[in-house]
Amino acid sequence: TTLNLVTAYKNFFEGRARYPRFKAKRNKQSIQYPQSVTVVDGCLKFPGRVAKVKAKIHRPIEGTIKTVTVSMTPSGKYYASVLTEVEGDNPPASTERSRSEGKVAGIDLGLKDFAIVNDGVKTSKYANPKHLAKHERNLKRKQRKLDRKEKGSKSRNKARKLVAKVHERVSNVRQDYLHKLSRKLVDENQVIVVESLNTKGMVRNHKLAKAISDVGWGMFVNFLSYKLEEEGKVLVEIERWFPSSKLCSNCHYQVAEMPLDIRAWICPSCGTHHDRDGNASANIRAEGIRILSVSGTGTAADGGDVRPKLGRKSKLTQSPVRSEAQASTK
Repeated sequence: TTLNLVTAYKNFFEGRARYPRFKAKRNKQSIQYPQSVTVVDGCLKFPGRVAKVKAKIHRPIEGTIKTVTVSMTPSGKYYASVLTEVEGDNPPASTERSRSEGKVAGIDLGLKDFAIVNDGVKTSKYANPKHLAKHERNLKRKQRKLDRKEKGSKSRNKARKLVAKVHERVSNVRQDYLHKLSRKLVDENQVIVVESLNTKGMVRNHKLAKAISDVGWGMFVNFLSYKLEEEGKVLVEIERWFPSSKLCSNCHYQVAEMPLDIRAWICPSCGTHHDRDGNASANIRAEGIRILSVSGTGTAADGGDVRPKLGRKSKLTQSPVRSEAQASTK
């Protein structure tokens, strides 16, 4: 508890979170067991009077159990998150394979198509499933029923759980899609390059806020990050101001403006016809290779792991001094 409080104050003083508050009964309920939790006959055995609790353990627990956090979801389900310690380190990040195989992929994230992936040979598009839109009619119906219930009544609590179950379903199908797509991309590539998107600023556009919140760009990048790290691969996150859509991937001519409604354009310099998203993914890939091949720059320095004051930390977790990529940019 003390360690959690220290972390909360650090996040507050560094501008990443609000001032620490006491837990409210109506908010998320959770409890931590920092020691003495074991797995016995498919059950979790907790210290004290709780004894054994039946659990669906979805995979074998490896290593030494350190901390177990039990939490309850708004729909009334209980989950136990088990933190373990395993001997040995993750394989060191390396781009040796990318030198010979050219397995470097640039990903442009969007709304019409969720991900446009360029691997230097072809461009693949992965559709945006629009999870919330598929459940919106059901969600509206249950929310109307909830609004008609008297506050504080048992029937209102039942209606609240029905609404929570719809939100939980949307969250589960979203995570399932992002996990499967991120696993596919990590298995096929040695280096993945993405843009650093200012999602918090983008949702201020009320016309696109719901679609941006539903698509889960930040979650997808986090999934890519830890999957790549586990396998000793590299994730490069380029600056959000990089003009990936405005730049011709053939001759590097940059146009002045590129409104969102323009989905295809012809380069005034070389006459190449570009699909907006496909061209952006090719430019993102080329910029990622350039960052990996340049040593001694601020972006690619060994200090790239240091967390900035605000936002997610840099995803270039391997210095190009140690992992210089020689992949072709064609």
